[in-house]
Amino acid sequence: MLPRWSRAMNCLSRVRTVKSVESCKEFPVLSNHNYAVAASAAPTATYSPDNGLPGNAAANLGKMFQSKPCSLALARDSPLRIEEPHYEGIRHFLLKLMLFYSKQSKSIRGANVVYRRILSQVDKPPIYEVFNLEKTFKMTFSLLVLHMWLCLRRLKQEGKEGVEFGQYLYEIYNHDVELRVSKAGVNLLLTKWMKDLEKIFYGNIVAYETAMLPDAKQDELVNSIWRNIFSDDGSPMPTDPAVLSAVQAMARYARRESFCLSLTDKEAMFSGNFMFTRLKSSTDPMKA
Repeated sequence: MLPRWSRAMNCLSRVRTVKSVESCKEFPVLSNHNYAVAASAAPTATYSPDNGLPGNAAANLGKMFQSKPCSLALARDSPLRIEEPHYEGIRHFLLKLMLFYSKQSKSIRGANVVYRRILSQVDKPPIYEVFNLEKTFKMTFSLLVLHMWLCLRRLKQEGKEGVEFGQYLYEIYNHDVELRVSKAGVNLLLTKWMKDLEKIFYGNIVAYETAMLPDAKQDELVNSIWRNIFSDDGSPMPTDPAVLSAVQAMARYARRESFCLSLTDKEAMFSGNFMFTRLKSSTDPMKA
């Protein structure tokens, strides 16, 4: 396993020149329990709402995600916060013996909360309504990958500790995807499906990370969003204003969420006490 893992790390370290899994011939099919520091090291870019957005977005979508990034951490008095359970006496003693308070246990609980935050954004109608998307398995999976990348990219800023936390998050995500594939009726070829989805996962995050590099082409993120989320057949970017506006808006959303997460403190990230930017339907434009 380690040689394969080493090849994956080498491939991701060349993210400046890698555009997809296909362009990195050494990229392996990783086992279900490996996380390849998915948000690989990249220089910090400066935020610009128009960076990577060709043309003008139409109507309501064009007004979204233009505001200055801010921390996504929940306020201390927010009812949405999830706190570590506090026990005393014999219960505390027994739980301590069972390693309930160990760093690993706390990280796993925190990673579960983080993944629930991702699901709260990806599984609910607003994100599909805002970007005019059809809720299919492929679409939901693509959005899951996008938001996983956003979180893993932020965790990478915390060094080794963030990478270890990201490992737990990735395993939770992987288990959820496996359940979704099974629920979709795939059983006999489940292993093959999971390997294929794993390739897509790593290919997408390499493309997104490459698009965020300072020397990336102006429309690189828009093109990556189009290829990995909106396009079903690898066709070129359309000229339809409605479709183009939605793709551009999602690129702005992804870029802004990335910078918002970079402003979100470590405690919020490791406990899951943050929320992605709230989305509203396109008939009620928000000032994100």
